[in-house]
Amino acid sequence: MKKKAMKAEVELAFDADLGEGPVWDNINEELYWVDVNAGKLFIYDPESKENKEFNICEHVGAVALRENGGLVMALKSGFAFYNLKTETIRYLQNPESNLPGNRFNDGKCDPSGRFWAGSMSYELKEGEGNLYCLNKNLSPNLKLENLTISNGMGWNSDVNRFFFIDTPTQKIFSFIYDDASGAISNRKTVCEIDQKNGSPDGMTIDEENHLWVALYNGGKVIRINPENGEVVFEVELPVPLVTSCTFGGRNMNELYITTAKQFMTEEELEVAPLSGSLFKVKLPFKGRPAVRFKG
Repeated sequence: MKKKAMKAEVELAFDADLGEGPVWDNINEELYWVDVNAGKLFIYDPESKENKEFNICEHVGAVALRENGGLVMALKSGFAFYNLKTETIRYLQNPESNLPGNRFNDGKCDPSGRFWAGSMSYELKEGEGNLYCLNKNLSPNLKLENLTISNGMGWNSDVNRFFFIDTPTQKIFSFIYDDASGAISNRKTVCEIDQKNGSPDGMTIDEENHLWVALYNGGKVIRINPENGEVVFEVELPVPLVTSCTFGGRNMNELYITTAKQFMTEEELEVAPLSGSLFKVKLPFKGRPAVRFKG
């Protein structure tokens, strides 16, 4: 049986080198996203089509909303708070200050409002990356080590499973998750992506606890049933380097998708000129609002 598929449309034509980390603010109805390599944070307003730009001045892997206002960020230099009104950074902790060849990559808040973010080496050295959790008291805990490209993550609505991607493994992993302590255990493989279809990158989860995984070098986002690993739906894009996705919109049924153009040749960019743009598709599925950092 052929999988159901839809096509994403360009929402904001842009030339991000490495567009990443989309987060929907359900209160202000705006989308936060970043260009990792440019060290830029963006706030996109779908109503006005305005895309505000903030220069972070270093590589920014991920951001999350804070309950107290502003953002928590995972930067090249570790965890930090960002004040949007004054455009100032308050540096917190850098658990990898001894690893100058690493940077933080993807990050997200768990159901209890802790901020998880993982790292990777600039040279993509195998086993050099780690996954951390920034607790509400602002102390970081090491959750996983010996990773290569720490990437997409998500939690189910029963708050007893954690899903995670280490991109070069081509696998989506599932863990038993304890919400009270944030502990994870009993790693299992949900599914493995054939490399000819791209590599699993950023991820989000919908109301039905299905996983939406961006396929870097695959030109699409796929919806996976985590119970059997089956791909049950696809969103196609006109660009190859699909990096991440998140649900947004007033009804939480619009999927925002970030893309990249890094490493693409002039010839490849001629074929896919919208690479680095922000895309959107309205779906017959809904997501859940992003949890805010409680620290």
